[in-house]
Amino acid sequence: MTDLPQGVPFDPETDPPVGPRVDATPRPLPARIPHRGRAVDLEPLHVRHAPELWRAAQGQPAEASWAYLGYGPFASEAAMRAHVGAFAATHDPMAWAVRPHATGTADGWLTLMEIHPAHAHIEIGHIWFSPRMQRTRAASEAMFLLMRHAMDELGYRRLTWKCNALNMPSRRAAERLGFTYEGTLRNVLVVKGRRRDTAWFSILEDEWPGRRDAIAAWLDDANWGPDGRPKRSLSAFRG
Repeated sequence: MTDLPQGVPFDPETDPPVGPRVDATPRPLPARIPHRGRAVDLEPLHVRHAPELWRAAQGQPAEASWAYLGYGPFASEAAMRAHVGAFAATHDPMAWAVRPHATGTADGWLTLMEIHPAHAHIEIGHIWFSPRMQRTRAASEAMFLLMRHAMDELGYRRLTWKCNALNMPSRRAAERLGFTYEGTLRNVLVVKGRRRDTAWFSILEDEWPGRRDAIAAWLDDANWGPDGRPKRSLSAFRG
């Protein structure tokens, strides 16, 4: 078995080799429930969020926040309302509106998606944050709340993140949160009439406790000054 791919786990008692046994119990499906954080609340997405989301989307060139998504920008509040109404009715992806405490308004959305209970695999994605919410504590905590829900509360073994391979802000966010880059699927989608290569990242169950504890320590109130800036970077908590 010396010619096996490096880093691929296997059961040494099998021939030919197969993967180690795991708890094959199907994981629960996510529920449409709110999640509360120190700097942000997540609310199951509803059409009533549309007016606030429309206002939050204003004030930035369209390509800046919608370029890598399969929808948007929206030409009118009615168009966004139609999208939000349909989006809120789906179960995969399952969407939450993001309400930072600093503004008190719905300033973005994100989802759990590609939900595979039998394989304990789930993805965080469809992340859209308004201009005023980007690169804030609330943005990081919003993602962390769903990551923790998936891994700790629902018990999934694999959490993935994927993005357009050209989307450098998304790639940096994945790496900052502790996701491991797995590779790029070339020419795998057509989005808005353009070729999309997709970069894949993951966190596995044995990696999650260290990632979780680092993010939780970074988000802790003790790490944030009165100016709303962190005293130490997230990377400092990973050791």
